[in-house]
Amino acid sequence: MPILAKTIVEYLGIPENFSEHGGSVDHLIDLVHWFMLALFVGWTGFFLLACWRFWRKRNPKASYHGVQNHVTTHLEVGVAIFEAVLLLGFAFPLWAERTDRFEDIQAQDPARVRVIGYQFGWNYHYPGLDGKFGRIDRHLVERAGDPCIDPEDPNGWDDFVSPILKLPVLEPAILQITSTDVIHGYAIVPMRIQQDAIPGTDIPMWFRPLKKLETSVVCAQLCGEGHGDMVGVMEVVGKGAYNTWLAEQSNAAYARNSKKAEEDSSAAGENDAPDEAAESTLGAGEEADKSAGGEATE
Repeated sequence: MPILAKTIVEYLGIPENFSEHGGSVDHLIDLVHWFMLALFVGWTGFFLLACWRFWRKRNPKASYHGVQNHVTTHLEVGVAIFEAVLLLGFAFPLWAERTDRFEDIQAQDPARVRVIGYQFGWNYHYPGLDGKFGRIDRHLVERAGDPCIDPEDPNGWDDFVSPILKLPVLEPAILQITSTDVIHGYAIVPMRIQQDAIPGTDIPMWFRPLKKLETSVVCAQLCGEGHGDMVGVMEVVGKGAYNTWLAEQSNAAYARNSKKAEEDSSAAGENDAPDEAAESTLGAGEEADKSAGGEATE
């Protein structure tokens, strides 16, 4: 039947899954909702049975002795054990499997991006062609969403910041989530993934996009009056297009930042020159005074 062929995820209107791990998330959502449906039917049936069994007309006189056996106690213990089995037997192993895969993802040369949340938007810090993030000094923050890249670190000269998240299809990606003001929640629904963005920390999350798409990313934590408008853009493109875009952005950033570093170095050298000349003049004067004093003594 077409009605039964659909999953609960589809009935809930959740967007199509586009990530490698998303199928297991959808499966878990299905199981949880079927379990909730079974509980609803069971407890509703019990409620109706109790209403019928203890209807006032059927029991005009109250019983002051209550239940004389321990069936209810056994049922409560059984429910607690069943819930513990669900938690310990399913949730923990699934979580362990997910976290243990992080080392495998790191070994696959993933695309890496720092995601910086702020009220009310997202910035994306890419490490450039060298694959190395520049040194991060959070004391250098000047504005909301600032990546805080140390300009004196050459590893950061080819780093660049993008207003959109762009990733290659069929390649693993590691996003390091952080914030410059309050706690946000970075959520990509088609990728079935979400992570809190906490100021002062970079928390990794990882996934592998399976199809090309352009979608929205949202904030999943109430963060202020503009929370509902905190929507970003994510693009998953072909690997060739991604590499071309990455090279263009990285080369432009390197040319811009290396030139600025040279200018700053030259300006610092010019500022130091008068000081060095003054020190030389002062030293020469002191030596002349010493010589004059020695001649006078003679």
